[in-house]
Amino acid sequence: MTLRLKRVPTVVYNYQKEEGEDGPHLAAGCGRNCLRSCCLTGAKLPLYAFKKVNKVVSVNKEPRVEFLSSLILGEWENRMQRGLFHYDVTSCETKVIPGKSGFIAQLNEGRHLKKRPTEFRVDKVLQPFDENKFNFTMIGQEEVLFQFQLRQDIDDAYFIPNAPVDTDNSPGVVAINVSPIEYGHVLLIPQILECLPQRIDRESFLLALHMAVEAGDPYFRLGYNSLGAFATINHLHFQAYYFAMPFPVERAPSKRIATTSGGVKISYILNYPVRGLIFECGKAIEDLSNAVSDSCISLQENNIPFNVLIADSGKQIFVFPQCYADKQARGEVSAELLDTRVNPAVWEISGHMVLKRKEDYETASEEKAWRLLAEASLSKERLGEVKELIFEAICCKTLENEVDETTFEESAAAIPQSFEDADAHNGSHAAMVMPV
Repeated sequence: MTLRLKRVPTVVYNYQKEEGEDGPHLAAGCGRNCLRSCCLTGAKLPLYAFKKVNKVVSVNKEPRVEFLSSLILGEWENRMQRGLFHYDVTSCETKVIPGKSGFIAQLNEGRHLKKRPTEFRVDKVLQPFDENKFNFTMIGQEEVLFQFQLRQDIDDAYFIPNAPVDTDNSPGVVAINVSPIEYGHVLLIPQILECLPQRIDRESFLLALHMAVEAGDPYFRLGYNSLGAFATINHLHFQAYYFAMPFPVERAPSKRIATTSGGVKISYILNYPVRGLIFECGKAIEDLSNAVSDSCISLQENNIPFNVLIADSGKQIFVFPQCYADKQARGEVSAELLDTRVNPAVWEISGHMVLKRKEDYETASEEKAWRLLAEASLSKERLGEVKELIFEAICCKTLENEVDETTFEESAAAIPQSFEDADAHNGSHAAMVMPV
């Protein structure tokens, strides 16, 4: 069965009536049409339900137009037209920085000025949820694109424009990021009503991996930032958006160092400013998901900040333990880098540099991007220690003849695959993928 997107009227308020002389009928409850019990009683939101898949299947290099991608982009565009974002991200300048790595620079001055501030300690990866701080149950229902639910009892995915919200079984939801980085930037919030803190568990990570597979588009990536690695809200969420070209880290070479009993291949990332691990394949999707989530759980329990990128329709997952905030707190980051106000979270580490100042955008260079990202990287020795913690958690052994990583200087001189078409992309909004 092939799903098709049907455009349906968007309900702004749960108890909306036809507008008349008295105007629209406002929501009951607190009056903010939020996702708390005061406003959720009797609420209906769109629902996308999908069946469990066993494997991350290969897709063609040309992106497919899948229903989920059409739904996300169509509803995101609807919210943009209704003025629900803090700024117009489609007006942000974007260019490919000349050089072999192909780093992407975006000038996004609005994000720095209008993004919510961080409201928790930055030196602890695991912190309890605080209902008095901003969390996603406070957003308006108009910011929610749809509920996102894994169903065991169905044969095909389906979409319902208005479905009851099952408050007894807290749904996952996909909502807009009102301070977007790119076109189509959304948040996946697992079990939103459970008010889970920002920490990965097996169930939530499997939901995120299913979303990547279900989207079926290699240009659709999901990212995760732990506390201490520039997550700004302590309520469990993943970020996702479309960008119509490979991220630099996806083009970096790698060296396999292990294969788990479940067939998951683990590799080092080579010739890239941030050291990290790549997880690929697996006998089943849960083998891949469990290997990554258990690795992240180990990092959390050892208070090691990290970022995760789910790429290539779920076939590649990058895990980056990082230390930028720790270096910053110890005064080890130069004033020049601090003045850029760039916090290297998952998108920056992947090579999509979100710059806040026009001067940084105009003078962006591969050397500057490399130098900033290298400050987030663990040393070779420290990554080796962290890798051992991860391998102990997932019961995995390193292959013989483990790769001897190059030094920073050697890597900088040996970055492969020159980006010959950089000039053709400069000044264009490379991420623009129009809804269908």
